[in-house]
Amino acid sequence: MKRIVTFALLFLLICSNNPYGVVHAKEMPPPVSADGAVILDAATGQLLYSKNPDTAYPPASTTKIMTALLTLENTNLNDKVIIGKNPPNVDGTRVGLCEGEQLTVKDLLYGLLLASDNDCAEALAEHIGGTMDKFVVKMNKRAKELGAKNTNFVNPTGLFDENHKTSARDLALMMRALSKHPEYSKIATTISYTIPATNKSPQPREVWNENKLIQKQSTYYYSGCLGGKTGYTVQSFHSYVSTATRNGQQLIVALIHDKNKTFFPDAVSLFNFGFNNFTFTKLYQKGALVTTYNKDGLSIPLIAAYDFYYIKPKDDTNVPQVTLKDKNLMFRFFKKGDIVDEASISFEGKEIGKLKLASSIAHGEKQVLNSNNMQKIIMKNKYLLAVPIIIIILAVVFVLKKRVFSNK
Repeated sequence: MKRIVTFALLFLLICSNNPYGVVHAKEMPPPVSADGAVILDAATGQLLYSKNPDTAYPPASTTKIMTALLTLENTNLNDKVIIGKNPPNVDGTRVGLCEGEQLTVKDLLYGLLLASDNDCAEALAEHIGGTMDKFVVKMNKRAKELGAKNTNFVNPTGLFDENHKTSARDLALMMRALSKHPEYSKIATTISYTIPATNKSPQPREVWNENKLIQKQSTYYYSGCLGGKTGYTVQSFHSYVSTATRNGQQLIVALIHDKNKTFFPDAVSLFNFGFNNFTFTKLYQKGALVTTYNKDGLSIPLIAAYDFYYIKPKDDTNVPQVTLKDKNLMFRFFKKGDIVDEASISFEGKEIGKLKLASSIAHGEKQVLNSNNMQKIIMKNKYLLAVPIIIIILAVVFVLKKRVFSNK
């Protein structure tokens, strides 16, 4: 009977109520020559700096970031690949693959990521997609899944095509996904790799890493760099995307459409700017009190369902604002630890993310039917409560009249 009453009152109550922007630092960011540029925090996806972040440009060989991502997501490194007739004839940089040659996915990935070999890109594309066109469909589908809104791929190599474009933000999102694979950093931080002899090539082939941020003898060597990819064609100009870590914080720098070929020093400057001006902070630990729901005499302590991190400028002392999504928990039954709400977390009026909230106490029929709570609800809805009573009375009168007339 109590459950019926509870849901009846719930019905009455219902009837009566008929990608985050860029984080700003105090220090001015360094100038860069690329037309599109971003610094993206790998953990949160927040932009720490941007210059034309969503303008689409031809990305050249930084396209191979997506080719590598699909390879790691859909193959094993030791899988055998038989080279078709198309990869040996591709334009641009090549390692020298032959039709019918057998290599491993691992060998082709080293050629792809270190030396930017286009024949390796096409070989992997055909191995995964069956055909080049089917692989390109997978590339565009995966880009959209990652939140890339200004990307359209036409090929797996980055060879120029007026319809082959991406933005600095999108490129950073792709690198963010790729860097989650430990195999990527192992390959991308290797200085050189020897592709062993094959059935078509009796001589081993050596490929060298073009990324100067991982070369210790380079002026641009950057301690903590986990990998990067360059790109260039005459029409596309220079592009570069890289990721680095310092003190547990991982950043991604993407530079696209650079006419002056300053992407290496510019990337170093942006990494330093990001690490020196922003800090990776755990705002709420899982199980920590975030806020308390208080309404109609009901008090529910709400705790973080998981750890919540964000990036903030160093020395920033602003306090977060918490806005609850659900405005009424009175008639919801839940156990301790159940997720019951979601909070929007904001700083200075700007949302930085959403956080699922769990209840630190149980809330069942006993609490719902608490006399104090019921009294308040009934007083708020005293006129509405009369409506179903009137309807029931009218229904009874109608039935009685019908019986009287039927007996005559």
